[in-house]
Amino acid sequence: MSRIGKIEKKTDTRFLNFYEFEAVHRDGKAAPYYVASRAREIGQLKAVTHENRPDGVILYGVYGEHKDRVVLIRQYRYPVGGYVYEFPAGLVEPGEDMLAAGIREMYEETGLTFTPMEAGNCSRPFFTTVGMTDESCGTVFGYCSGEPTSVHQEASEEIQVVLADRAECKRILREENVAIMCAYMLMHFIASQGDPLEFLGK
Repeated sequence: MSRIGKIEKKTDTRFLNFYEFEAVHRDGKAAPYYVASRAREIGQLKAVTHENRPDGVILYGVYGEHKDRVVLIRQYRYPVGGYVYEFPAGLVEPGEDMLAAGIREMYEETGLTFTPMEAGNCSRPFFTTVGMTDESCGTVFGYCSGEPTSVHQEASEEIQVVLADRAECKRILREENVAIMCAYMLMHFIASQGDPLEFLGK
């Protein structure tokens, strides 16, 4: 059975750190394995705690009187050197629950008022890119109101708010760079009829 031997922390930064794991393969041979994590210390790594506490939230916000638009952001992302379509998202602060984080992040990134709805297991945290990070995020579902604005964004953020109907979502999936978690939920949005969040009540 594969296992983890010693772990060494390689960086010490605020939002993301780099760790070297001793990966012991099922044949007993060991090799270095590098992991990015939101954890500030080795003892906080999910490989150590085996607890799946959310590092962040992703916000599936439905907009409009007819619930026929979804709130997206088009954000400049340094790893790809260009713009990527995503759902609004952000980190959960210490002592903050996912719903509070969702309301705060939606307002900061878009200026919109976010009213979360009960989503049960659909909102529990899931892992993002497990080949390179232990990060996990929960999706918060809800309804948005108000007028979009960028005035609450941080100076380090370059974000455009997009209120996309189903036709625009199809175009985005066909032509633009899209984060994979956003892409899957846009497919759901396009395939839905009426209120796209109705499935949560079933």
